[in-house]
Amino acid sequence: MFNDIGPLELVTIVVLAVLVFGPDKLPKVIQDVMRTIRKIREFSESAKHDIRQELGPEFKDFEFEDLNPKTFLRKQLENDELGLKEIRNGFDLKKEMAEVTDAVHSRDADPGTAGGRIDMSKKPEDPGRDERPAFDPDAT
Repeated sequence: MFNDIGPLELVTIVVLAVLVFGPDKLPKVIQDVMRTIRKIREFSESAKHDIRQELGPEFKDFEFEDLNPKTFLRKQLENDELGLKEIRNGFDLKKEMAEVTDAVHSRDADPGTAGGRIDMSKKPEDPGRDERPAFDPDAT
């Protein structure tokens, strides 16, 4: 329950409790707090038992921790009934990006490229030798 409380924090809580309640009332306050925690635990366990009993035998492996969205998603993604691992392993992002780039530039896919990879570095295109860049005499 208090797994994330360090020793310095625990000492600070004890010192504050002694200062607030006093050394003579502190044992009674601790007993009251422990009794309240015990009652809350008993209440939650009985509620879980009642819910499991009302759901019936088809939900006997139901875990209340699965109601947490993170736990539920993690459990469903680890479950391989949907074949998600095969889909995830079969998806090659570099190949998909190369196909999209080729489609944008209206090029046919070149089967000679290594694994569908493209060179993403910018290289200046050399104009043909007969082709001169546009010249505007008024611009200079």
